[in-house]
Amino acid sequence: MSQDDGLIPPPNAKLVDRKEKWAEEGRLMTGAAAPRAQRLPPGQREVKNWPVLDLGIQPEIPVDQWELTIDGLVANPLTWGWTDFRTQPPFTDMSDIHCVTAWSRYDNHWEGVSARHILDLVKPLPQAQHIIFHSYDGYTTNVALSVFDDADVLLAHSWEGKPITVEHGGPVRVIIPKFYFWKSAKWIKRIEFVDADRPGFWEERGYHNEGDPWTEQRYS
Repeated sequence: MSQDDGLIPPPNAKLVDRKEKWAEEGRLMTGAAAPRAQRLPPGQREVKNWPVLDLGIQPEIPVDQWELTIDGLVANPLTWGWTDFRTQPPFTDMSDIHCVTAWSRYDNHWEGVSARHILDLVKPLPQAQHIIFHSYDGYTTNVALSVFDDADVLLAHSWEGKPITVEHGGPVRVIIPKFYFWKSAKWIKRIEFVDADRPGFWEERGYHNEGDPWTEQRYS
């Protein structure tokens, strides 16, 4: 699907049903908790590859058509095209990925634009307490503003020195390393600042509203 198609196909119903059943059954839960000093969170296993997980939709957005809107409760809303995005101060970071489906991948090298640079530009209003991420595939997820305002959070365009591929959320995806990876929205289209929390796609389907891997916040 390209941006010009206009219509977003529905998610893969069988995939969504299966993941909802995981939440109902508490699949993969160990009942344990661990300090962040323990690199591998409870119930996780390390992998060397990067598994592909999505809703059965992989929108292809040419960079000359990609736009990101940042709005809501901010003093300076903005819309970036690709050139605007790539002319922002570059930010690099290395972090681990922890997926709620129980795999973790260490030492991922990211390049993009830091969340704190974005916050400096848009200047959230005092009543802004939460952020809703909107993706080109219709996906949404939510985080507290304090979660986004962290030194290792970014909007990434590159992984391991190469552009992030479509299946992994390119041209631009969110990276929030300290939370399960469903919070790191792929194919980011809009970042909306709001005063009241609003559950996203998986949060409405039995997944935890926050998603801290070390306290095993897989499901609600």
